[in-house]
Amino acid sequence: MNKNADEQYNKMVNTPVSILITKLAVPTVISMLVTSIYNMADTFFVSHISTQASAAVGIVFPIMSIIQACGFTLGMGSGSLISRRLGEKKNDEAVRISSTAFFSAICFGLILTVLGLVFSSPFMRLVGASEGVLPYANDYARYIFWGAPIMCASFVLNNVLRSEGKAFFSMIALTSGGVINIFLDFLFINIFGFGIKGAAIATLISQLISFSILLSWFIRGKAICKMNLKYMGGIFVLLQIIGTGMPSLARQGLASIATILLNRTAGGYGDSAVAAMSICTKIVMFIASIMIGIGQGFNPVSGYNFGAKRYDRVKAAYRFLVLNGFGIMALFSIVCTIFARTILSRFIDDETAIAIGTVALRCQVCVLPLHAIIVGTNMLMQSCGQIKSATFLSCNRQGVYFIPAILILPAIFGLTGVEISQAVADFFSVLTAIPYAIWFFRKMNRLEKEHLAVEKD
Repeated sequence: MNKNADEQYNKMVNTPVSILITKLAVPTVISMLVTSIYNMADTFFVSHISTQASAAVGIVFPIMSIIQACGFTLGMGSGSLISRRLGEKKNDEAVRISSTAFFSAICFGLILTVLGLVFSSPFMRLVGASEGVLPYANDYARYIFWGAPIMCASFVLNNVLRSEGKAFFSMIALTSGGVINIFLDFLFINIFGFGIKGAAIATLISQLISFSILLSWFIRGKAICKMNLKYMGGIFVLLQIIGTGMPSLARQGLASIATILLNRTAGGYGDSAVAAMSICTKIVMFIASIMIGIGQGFNPVSGYNFGAKRYDRVKAAYRFLVLNGFGIMALFSIVCTIFARTILSRFIDDETAIAIGTVALRCQVCVLPLHAIIVGTNMLMQSCGQIKSATFLSCNRQGVYFIPAILILPAIFGLTGVEISQAVADFFSVLTAIPYAIWFFRKMNRLEKEHLAVEKD
């Protein structure tokens, strides 16, 4: 293990950051895209059942966000700690952190399974399901709840591999599950006629396959860290993981609340509005997943080098992330602005939903290039242990700015207010992130000078 860790350390602190981030980002972006594609595949196949079925996928989305909140909290929290511990050459601590996160994720997932199965219908009504949508939502959610432990644990395994700089292993697992999910969607819905249940069963099976492949890398000794009960740390280690993962908890938790508010507000304009905003959200998430994938390629580079006190490389990595991310997002923004209506029409045959979704999509993609600053600054803070700053920044897009926007703007502008709320929130999130990036760069300049002075002495 030590030989493997030393080789990885040398690669992470000596390879040029542009090459390193690209190598780590490419498999991560592919993983994120495939994950988004099979999420969109559910929407695509289900939308051909009925408008109510399409709306149900949007209604269940907050449940996915809650499960992701648990998984990302433990996954991103442990990943951030592990990359820094490996950068400091504290390999035993990294193993203890990974095992604690993995088994805790399974426990939290089981709790979500029980609560979800018991309170499914009341929760569906709470998040905005009409009586026409409720049966579809319950059928879809039931299987998602059963998969909660697998999904939570997979997030941990995925992020631990990425934190070690082994995103390629993660890509194989997620890509395999995603491709199988798309095939099973078609098989269960179009061939077997299972309806919306078929999409949920396909998701559950694909998640199980991805989990099995991810776990196999650890069982076969391909990773530096291990997943074993005997390496579990105590409550202090778990609290440290949760504390470090707090930005992810805030981001995903608020995403769930934001989606609930969006569904309830859009529901006032009919099921077509709910379906339109659900489809639009999935499309934007698909594009934004590219930026998040690049950011997750940056994350271990930043954490390793911050732990190794290579502050110059952390700054260079951030600049590379933001500049390249801005350019890539700008390209997608232009394409989606031009072809917004055509894209929406591929998902649903409902003229009202297409019209609403076209406006919402164009508004949201206009600010997509600025996601490079939002994502980059947030991941910079989290990977370098600036937890309070990272938590605050992660609360902005779906919480501090979106919640007031979705409550106030529709009351003033009606349906237009629903369509522009996310774009407004994104714009203000960027204005907030810029001062934080400037402040942290100045802090790293001071740390760099202090480190050089100590080395000279």
